[in-house]
Amino acid sequence: METALRTTLHRAGAAALSELLRFEAPTPEERQLPCPCGHQAHYQGLRSKTLLTAVGEVQVSRPYYLCSSCHDGQFPADVELDVKDTVVSPGVRRMLAVVGAAAPLDHGRKQMEVLAGLEVTTKAVERTAEVIGADIAHGEQREIQRAMQLDLPMVVGQPVPILYIQMDGTGVPVVKKESMGRVGKTEGQPARTREAKLGCVFTQTTWDKKGYAVRDPDSTTYVGAIETAAEFGKRIYLEVGSVVGAGPQRRS
Repeated sequence: METALRTTLHRAGAAALSELLRFEAPTPEERQLPCPCGHQAHYQGLRSKTLLTAVGEVQVSRPYYLCSSCHDGQFPADVELDVKDTVVSPGVRRMLAVVGAAAPLDHGRKQMEVLAGLEVTTKAVERTAEVIGADIAHGEQREIQRAMQLDLPMVVGQPVPILYIQMDGTGVPVVKKESMGRVGKTEGQPARTREAKLGCVFTQTTWDKKGYAVRDPDSTTYVGAIETAAEFGKRIYLEVGSVVGAGPQRRS
């Protein structure tokens, strides 16, 4: 009964959301847009597409512009709604990223059906998790480059007297394209693994009754990646800067 009620509410929500996503035709003054090619794109009419949202499938009706010079089309509303070149809403993409990162992809598909009442394909879970993961990785690389230019976070807390930095790595099996061009451990044989590196940073300010150091609760942060030692060194360097810069408010 509760599942049936959820389905009914989803349908009502989808109908309401479809109405909210029904854009008006632009005014005569707004029927031209600059095109990246340097010319103007002209309004061609309203176009619809189906979008999967947290309440199910909805219809988005929005203005379409076409450049007569380069013949590229534009949907400004898609950019505004963050659904350009995708049929999955930001809310559902967040769900797919969570289940895609936490469990096997097909299991994630089943979780979406059970927990959210949404039917998606295993490939949709895979593609969304990969795209969002790539965005996160690009953001991390920007922060790493900033850190290497000594643009570190401002120190706002108390000095950290003792800071521990630990790193380790282990080989993990990978597909051929990931090990292409790498020398294997056996002479004349290609590499079959890549080294996954893991690092952690934590502080210690107290000792137990026997005089042994005690790690500060919730002070440990972790980073991990499959990359060269030089690249991972920069990553752990950024993590140290984050811990030191945040002081007592450091992220855990």
